[in-house]
Amino acid sequence: MHTARFLTTAPRLEFLPAHEHPEIAFVGRSNAGKSTCINTLTQQKRLAFASKTPGRTQSINLFSLGRQGITDAVLADLPGYGYAAVPKQDKVRWQQVMANYLVTRENLRGVVLLCDPRHGLTELDEILLEVIRPRVEQGLKFLVLLTKADKLNRVEAQKALSIMRLQAGGGEVRLFSALKKQGVEETAHLLWQWVHPAAEAAPGQ
Repeated sequence: MHTARFLTTAPRLEFLPAHEHPEIAFVGRSNAGKSTCINTLTQQKRLAFASKTPGRTQSINLFSLGRQGITDAVLADLPGYGYAAVPKQDKVRWQQVMANYLVTRENLRGVVLLCDPRHGLTELDEILLEVIRPRVEQGLKFLVLLTKADKLNRVEAQKALSIMRLQAGGGEVRLFSALKKQGVEETAHLLWQWVHPAAEAAPGQ
């Protein structure tokens, strides 16, 4: 993950480059800690722009993964949704862009949904789950990361995990804290498995 580097940004799907590499999309509310999560996983402070003003990411940002300039996977940072101060027409446009991406992107291998467990799934989160459900049933990998887990005590954390596992529709659920580095290694390894299934299946791996 620490080999990640900026690839391109696209306000609409037609500006995304076509490539054959497996892609993993990060989605979530504007204040769910998405950019911070990407920066923590890639061990880079400014790879994804983490603003104090939610809703700043207005395009799909792609980051390539791979050593020595060779790309073998791509991370897609999708626009955060649900922030009240964003004009309604922008919200609608972003939602359409995201839905189209999640439904039509052929090399999409997995989706990571960031959720603040103190607030739970919002209506927009649930709509997103419905959008990707057919693809998950067809084999698309899906993970819910409960961010800011350091703000929960042990009982609250276990309750949040139990609730989200019921709501995740077959996806995996993990606690994640950028501050305490909770769940970072496990998440990075899981995403590596998603894009290297043959290596994981090989004997001795």
